[in-house]
Amino acid sequence: MENRIREARPHVTRNEALVFERSSPGKVGAEFAPLDVPAVSPADLLGADFVRAEIDGFPEVSELEVIRHFTRLSTWNYGVDTGLYPLGSCTMKYNPRINEVVARLEGLATDHPYTPEDLAQGCLRVLHETARCLQEITGMDAVSLQPAAGAQGELTGILMIRACLTERGNPRKYILIPDSAHGTNPASVATTGYEVRNLTSNERGCVDLADLDRAMDADVAGLMLTNPNTLGIFESEIRRIAEIVHAQGGLVYMDGANLNALVGVARPGDFGVDVMHLNLHKTFSTPHGGGGPGSGPVAVKKILEQYLPSPVVEESPEGKFRLNYDRPRSIGRVRAFYGNFGMAVRALAYILAKGPEGLRQTTEDAVLNANYVRSRLRGSYDLPYDQPCMHECVFSDRRQAAKSVRTGDLAKRLIDYGFHPYTTAFPLIVPGALMIEPTESASKEELDAFIDALQSIAQEVEEDPQFVLKAPYTTRVTRLDEVAAARKPVLRWKPQP
Repeated sequence: MENRIREARPHVTRNEALVFERSSPGKVGAEFAPLDVPAVSPADLLGADFVRAEIDGFPEVSELEVIRHFTRLSTWNYGVDTGLYPLGSCTMKYNPRINEVVARLEGLATDHPYTPEDLAQGCLRVLHETARCLQEITGMDAVSLQPAAGAQGELTGILMIRACLTERGNPRKYILIPDSAHGTNPASVATTGYEVRNLTSNERGCVDLADLDRAMDADVAGLMLTNPNTLGIFESEIRRIAEIVHAQGGLVYMDGANLNALVGVARPGDFGVDVMHLNLHKTFSTPHGGGGPGSGPVAVKKILEQYLPSPVVEESPEGKFRLNYDRPRSIGRVRAFYGNFGMAVRALAYILAKGPEGLRQTTEDAVLNANYVRSRLRGSYDLPYDQPCMHECVFSDRRQAAKSVRTGDLAKRLIDYGFHPYTTAFPLIVPGALMIEPTESASKEELDAFIDALQSIAQEVEEDPQFVLKAPYTTRVTRLDEVAAARKPVLRWKPQP
């Protein structure tokens, strides 16, 4: 960046004021015609208990002020429609808008969950077809769309493992989790009543087979594996890993949050996985972030099919669809109704539009983009595991840390270049991690600009580390006291006395 801004922005301007601060007594945002009927007191009509008092301090502003205020706020936001969103492990890719249109079609968006089966055949078919497509994509034998998020999919999968082993006579005590797994995995294990045994990674960033062999015994219910792992590396010994677990009577759970690197190329069911979850809101065109909506379907092999959450959608020989609740070995419901239906609609629209060749191309583009970023940045940032990656690549701040600049500082400076930061300080297996997932959505031109920015920041660190340590400069607020914000958060505005 040629003309670097060395001074933080001064005081807040009028354009940055809160809507409360724009308030003036007596202003109104709407005009109503005079009443042509007698006025009635709401308290008298409904009862005082059902009428809310005036909201103290509620802003009094005009319609124009409200419109300009919130429109202005929207322009300050950064989203996937604005530019590259390289958060590693989150797959923040662009979602085709046609899928949003499909999800809003009358009859899909408006059908009630309690609609009788005879009147909901179209919706039931969407659920059935989505599950069938995911079943084929993953190479598994059955799918439930019920879990509402990836973490709930994890919980569902481990509950099914427990149900299966309990029926065999011993639910066992432990679940093995590699140090390169997703952070929600240990929480899911603990919630189901199991204890975690950690596995170490080898020098290539993969599961150490010797460590797995030592840890796997008759007390271990199974292995919870992320593949590709959080380093963006595919577990090339996955078949051998599954053999070691199965030999001791355990089951293999695969965290499928990184399925964006496998679709159309490799199927988890073909290399020994017994149960896995998928994130429709990461891989198959559903909005991601903001707390939802999400969808975390679970796919299983035949050995676990009878334990799937109830109900499941089935098709009769006559082509009619029904909800089957008669599943005595089911772990029961994990979510109200049948899952986030709108997410299934979007995912099915995405899958059918792409087709097999398109899905494979999407995966290949995602992997190509990640390796392009990895190749071009390896001269500027430390690469702790120097081998080809899948959908994401992970660097460390080791070189910059020698100048007292860490991954969070680099990320803040990246904002000045117009990019959303990468994932900082994760995975924990890499101290000072810079985790980058460009996704297949990014063009070469956009990736080049992103790479140039990171290379420029690396050069700035060499020449003037203090300048980087004071970034960002172009935002409406600059460096914050992060410790105070975490320990004493201010979550609401209060008027000055």
